[in-house]
Amino acid sequence: MAKQFNLLGSGQIISTALHSEMERSYLEYAMSVIVGRALPDVRDGLKPVHRRILYAMHELGLTPDRPFRKCARVVGDVLGKYHPHGDQAVYDALVRMAQDFSTRYPLLDGHGNFGSVDNDPPAAMRYTETRLASVAHQAMLSEIGEATVDFTSNFDNSQQEPVVLPVQLPILLLNGCSGIAVGMATNIPPHNLSEVVDGLIALIDKPDLPDQQLWQLIPGPDFPTGGEIIDNSGIIEAYRTGKGIITVRGVAKVENISVSTKRRKERTALIVTELPYQVNKASWIEKVAELVNQGKIEGIADIRDESNRAGIRVVIELKRDTNPQPVLKQLYRQTALQSNFGAIMLALVENKPCQLPLRDLLTEFLNFREQTLRRQYSHDLEQAQQRLHLVGGLLSALNNLDRVIDILRNAADGTTAKYTLETELNLTDAQTDSILAMPMRRLTGLEKQKLETEFADLQQRIAELERILRDRNELMKSLKKEFRALKRKYGDQRRTRIVIPVKKEQPKQELKDTQGVKEKQKQVLISNEANGSGTKIEKEAKFSDSSNKQKKIEIQPSVFNIEREPNATIAITHQGCIYWQNPTQEQELLPSKPKPGEDFVVQTELINDREQVIVITDSGKAYPLNIEEIPAKIQAQNVTALNLLSKAAQRDASSTVAHFFLPTEDKNLDLILLTEKGMIKRLPVSELTNLGNRGLVLIKLKEQDRLKYVGFTKEDQEVAIATTGGRILRLPVNDQQIPILGRNAQGNQALKLRYGEAIVGCVTLRSEDKLLLVTQSGYGKCIPATALRLASRGDIGTQAIQFSSKTDNLAGMILAQPNQSIMVTTNNEQKLVIAINQVNLLGTDGAGNKLVKLQSQEIVTELTRLNLDQ
Repeated sequence: MAKQFNLLGSGQIISTALHSEMERSYLEYAMSVIVGRALPDVRDGLKPVHRRILYAMHELGLTPDRPFRKCARVVGDVLGKYHPHGDQAVYDALVRMAQDFSTRYPLLDGHGNFGSVDNDPPAAMRYTETRLASVAHQAMLSEIGEATVDFTSNFDNSQQEPVVLPVQLPILLLNGCSGIAVGMATNIPPHNLSEVVDGLIALIDKPDLPDQQLWQLIPGPDFPTGGEIIDNSGIIEAYRTGKGIITVRGVAKVENISVSTKRRKERTALIVTELPYQVNKASWIEKVAELVNQGKIEGIADIRDESNRAGIRVVIELKRDTNPQPVLKQLYRQTALQSNFGAIMLALVENKPCQLPLRDLLTEFLNFREQTLRRQYSHDLEQAQQRLHLVGGLLSALNNLDRVIDILRNAADGTTAKYTLETELNLTDAQTDSILAMPMRRLTGLEKQKLETEFADLQQRIAELERILRDRNELMKSLKKEFRALKRKYGDQRRTRIVIPVKKEQPKQELKDTQGVKEKQKQVLISNEANGSGTKIEKEAKFSDSSNKQKKIEIQPSVFNIEREPNATIAITHQGCIYWQNPTQEQELLPSKPKPGEDFVVQTELINDREQVIVITDSGKAYPLNIEEIPAKIQAQNVTALNLLSKAAQRDASSTVAHFFLPTEDKNLDLILLTEKGMIKRLPVSELTNLGNRGLVLIKLKEQDRLKYVGFTKEDQEVAIATTGGRILRLPVNDQQIPILGRNAQGNQALKLRYGEAIVGCVTLRSEDKLLLVTQSGYGKCIPATALRLASRGDIGTQAIQFSSKTDNLAGMILAQPNQSIMVTTNNEQKLVIAINQVNLLGTDGAGNKLVKLQSQEIVTELTRLNLDQ
């Protein structure tokens, strides 16, 4: 009988208790999930899969200025090099980083179908394309390297990957994070970048800053889908302990909409424009319809989804004589229109899961950022010292050039020459190698001057780096400067509003009879509400009796009809407000020293017998505005032109007015339209006849492009287009360069913008005209139009201004007309009036003269021409 083969061998069986083995194995599995998959690192705010996707795209060179690349290529690289898991898991993580409704500050730019708020799935990875977003490229990967962060081997030891990314912003708070591990979960809400940066700077300046002051700087989460946070008690609890429940509501308003029924022309409707974070719009609409059919919600006649690329718009039509407020309360109570966000601020600190309050999250990031900055500056210092050492050797050789040439001529070989140079000129081995590798062209006097300049710059840079590394205060100043720069570039307005309910007071007895009341105090409040027929002035009188308790008497609203004279004037302000005033009334005066935020008139027109005003929005559409609907000046507080347009215009994606003018009978005039991306088009003014309330498309815009400049022109005129880089393209207005196109045409590319460049000005002019240029640093000058080369469409233009510093840019360009002024606005809301006659006429060389005195970190942001004589 054959002997049985012993698979285990002699003495290889290890006895262990089943419960001990299960406990050890499960604990190892749990820690693997916690550290390697589910929880983010407190330092860069990323899970391993997100970190590996970003690093793989950085290695592929998918920067914001490069073309998009197929997502399948990115997923393949991530799987093959760093993340040996399922391809669908990697693609899902990639998609989420590109969705603007899931991520507050998307880290990837997506091209193609990346899903929607209706939970529509994204297209397959072979169809979609992606690249790094600007914020990810600059604020997360610009300093990547072994000098700043630690690297480790990948799963098969064939590649090196970063343990953490050297992020410059707390991505964990900005974009939030959600994940379910074994026995624990994290759910961190997103926040506003500007507010978080303000909180970081405050903690740098005052590490023991009280919590209440920190919470004022960072008042609460800021969700990408907007909405409203009801009460801040949950926010405070989450910020104080790291865990809390935050109540979020969608945004709904009441509107009267047109309906096509025989009996009624209008119907009251609830318009939902924002939903709570992570609420599926399609599922929510389906749930509402189900509750209506079941009779659990009453008063709803119809519900439809009118959402488009401009945003969410769900129309809930109400039945006749239905009060909208009870219906809205039912929607809040029974559907996800009001939902709770359970905040659990759990993250890995030194590979251990910790629940952190807001202060600890910010402190951990600041410690990490200080560490990476020290490593970066130490590396820069080492590199600068090495380069200084080599440049010193090159200068020593150039100063003893005759002896160096003699040594090289008489040396038997390279080794002998190297030894002789080191001995006679007292050089190091690295310096000698640099001298021997120096080409002959470096022996010229100009090259020697460049080396001397480089040597001086390196000495200055080394001294600066040593000072920063030696003094922590200097390091913190550098860090705060970095934060402020990122805030200026990527900061935006808060999307989610925080509503703190007012506590209900005890009901007060209504005042039915005012006789016998001692009237100690009386106050009349007037509020403006614009509508189609005029302005309603609502009045409310407040009385105080002997007990000093206020009582109210409501007075019915009344409409003030003010007669307009035939030669009245329409005025439009810088903030888009519009009104008319009679010539007998007091005219607008130019503010000599405007206050921050103060509005001012930028355009006036005589009405005469015209009946309409044409308003062109930055979405490329023109809308009519009847003269009768424009309020008088005394009624027009904060009434903008957009408020007075039709409902179709108010649903438009645009939020600003690009141009405003009264119809003209001059058939020789054309409109010049220029978009943000440099597409230019000429359109006859005659195309703007018979405008309807739905508007008229003037130019077909590409995705993410907006109409920026609108002006009048004729065949014998020219167009000048200015960019932030100081380039001005001067084009003749003719059929070859700017042909007349139809309304649905996109136009032609006027000029190609360089990376980081934007259009800051476009004017129509004649060859004898002059242009006024002002930079962000406050320098300015006037130049004649003839100083600019008459170019062709697609040309690079003429460099019209030389900047005083590398960080300066052109802020704006305006036609310089005599006896007129401009309003200069800064990022600190400072407004200064400058007379054009006081600006010197210069050429294209030089930066001009200092026109505006600015504070530290203050820049010019806008120029506005004033139609008022000085």
